[in-house]
Amino acid sequence: MLLPVTLKPINFLAPMLASALFLLLLFSGYIELPSLSSSAPLPVSSSSATAADRPKFAFTDLTSAFDLWDSHVGCGRFRAAHTGWSANASALQAGRAAGDCRADGASHVSVLVKGWTWIPDNMDNLYSCRCGLTCLWSKSSILADNPDAVLFESVTPPATRKKGDPLRVYMDLEASRKPSGFEDIFIGYDVTDDVQSTYAGTLFHKSRNYHVSSQKRKDVLVYWSSSRCLPQRNQLAMKFFSLVTHHSFGKCLNNVGGPNVALSLYPECAMGDKSVPQWWDHLHCAMSHYKFVLAIENTMTESYVTEKLYYALDAGAVPIYFGAPNVWDFIPPNSIIDASKFSSLEELASYVKELAEDPIAYAEYHAWRRCGVMGNYGKTRATSLDTLPCRLCEFVSGKGGRSARAI
Repeated sequence: MLLPVTLKPINFLAPMLASALFLLLLFSGYIELPSLSSSAPLPVSSSSATAADRPKFAFTDLTSAFDLWDSHVGCGRFRAAHTGWSANASALQAGRAAGDCRADGASHVSVLVKGWTWIPDNMDNLYSCRCGLTCLWSKSSILADNPDAVLFESVTPPATRKKGDPLRVYMDLEASRKPSGFEDIFIGYDVTDDVQSTYAGTLFHKSRNYHVSSQKRKDVLVYWSSSRCLPQRNQLAMKFFSLVTHHSFGKCLNNVGGPNVALSLYPECAMGDKSVPQWWDHLHCAMSHYKFVLAIENTMTESYVTEKLYYALDAGAVPIYFGAPNVWDFIPPNSIIDASKFSSLEELASYVKELAEDPIAYAEYHAWRRCGVMGNYGKTRATSLDTLPCRLCEFVSGKGGRSARAI
């Protein structure tokens, strides 16, 4: 009868000792917990060095910052810290499971892209899709002379469709998107749309210089380029820029001497041909010279995450993001500075300036890429414009193409 009596205090004492040890480490500064109002990076809480002990200097070489992070933190600790990290998978459409092929669907589908549109010409192609399906996506009515579907983007589809006519597809990726009411298939950025298309992916980039600089500026922290000068966005940017050093390209709040001076600052970003330079030619290359890129969406709408954020990730910069409240459903963990986590622009600016002189903490914002911790990001890329032709053709095939019921 003595055995239960002696075990009870031991079982009770063990967690108390563990808790006391944790509190001792916490108050000694060995362990630091990030504030709820801050998006502080993991080295603050998981590095073997405390915030006070980590080397602090206005670094410029990104490779050296990575080396410091590897020696103080490393991928093993980063992966372990994100083992339980999960985003909302329901924000993105699920792809078909392996082997889930329709026996009654068409084996070939053609889509005619109708009228003027921003949809890149280099999407025109004959695609080999899943389950043996081939997909012709073309702006040419000669190549797609008998299409199974016609895609409308700049104009609304016809009000009626007879059986035997091509299916009407309408695409609108803007925040204010809404079906026209005359389409058989609607393409939008939201998971509830018939076919979802995110802004992540290379086909939005057109032809560009993809050089990524290993050297970051220390005199200017933030890059911004905007030519659609919305009052609310300009006001927000202006307030933030009063607190941090920045280069503003484009037409809005330009402080670099004009909208076409990036190549004079970074001649290595030139395309190398004789064509007249366009701003998008050197966008990625230019922003790669900065530690941070300001990304402000046109509207703070659920799931509306645009190329403004993805361009920065592709350029090896850290986005400072104002936008979709569920942005983490679409991006890798610890990849952006989420402005919504800060109580004021002053607090945000202070954090950015501190991060710019903390190579280990800054390098952690690149750990997702170096350590292969993607969260939902792989799925976001797989649901982008890059894969839209095959996904749309599969949807058209599933509806029966021209033989689908008339509406």
